[in-house]
Amino acid sequence: MVWIALATVYVVWGSTYLAIAFQVRSLPPLTSAGVRFLVAGAIVVAWLVVRGRPDALRVTRRELLGAAGIGCLLLVGGNALVVLAERSVPSGLAALIVASVPLWVVLWRRVAGERIPRLSATGVAVGFSGVLLLVVPRGIAGGTDPLGIVFAVAAPFCWSAGSFLSRRVSLPRDPLASTGVQMLFAGVLAVCIGLVTDGPIVPSSFTAESLLALGYLIVFGSVVAFTAYTWLLQHAPVSQVATYAYVNPVIALFLGALVLGEPITPLILAGAAIIVVAVAIVVTQEGRARTARNAEERA
Repeated sequence: MVWIALATVYVVWGSTYLAIAFQVRSLPPLTSAGVRFLVAGAIVVAWLVVRGRPDALRVTRRELLGAAGIGCLLLVGGNALVVLAERSVPSGLAALIVASVPLWVVLWRRVAGERIPRLSATGVAVGFSGVLLLVVPRGIAGGTDPLGIVFAVAAPFCWSAGSFLSRRVSLPRDPLASTGVQMLFAGVLAVCIGLVTDGPIVPSSFTAESLLALGYLIVFGSVVAFTAYTWLLQHAPVSQVATYAYVNPVIALFLGALVLGEPITPLILAGAAIIVVAVAIVVTQEGRARTARNAEERA
């Protein structure tokens, strides 16, 4: 079951960067992102009721607050910032920057006082050098909006914080209930911010391709993949969950080049290779360290 959920996250989230690129062509970024979360959250909640599981929605105040906080970090911070970034940052490049999530997770563990293996620390340093290789030339002389780069870098920072904290706060026990609550809270916040920052909303300017992209993001990117991701956070090690970073940028780079004609330069390939290798080092080392700790506890 874990590998089925992982495969879903791999493939669907790898293609969402392309969908977001179409979304922001004519839709207000934050407002449409908020609508995505609200509709997806409502679908999840309705599914629970239809399936005869309304009791799953009976959560404590502590669980409600926990889900609200995690949802805002993962979705408003981690996802909506990607939407803002892709107004000026190519979808493949955004995916590569977001691939640094496992590196950020290790940093959060260090901040929490956990001991970090030396090889993991080395992987983090190497990985962030790859991120710098991608963002610094584009932000300084590459013509990319610096604010877009900031949004792209802030997204994995927030997403990793939500992933790290998800095991340290009380959440609804049912993964679907947890997903629905997170989406609804995040949707309300994103829409509220969007109504203030997106400017005038002109429905007549919305294109069919943007609306179809939003529909894909709602059904697959949010309901299907995010539910799988939330389930994984509760049933698999965070470092294993973070392995989606291996596949997502590859799919996003391929689709961006194939559909949108985004260039894949030697610099991008070099940065991509550095990040993927660093993530592989970190994830592998963290898995070994966790196995060793479990063996010591059983001894």
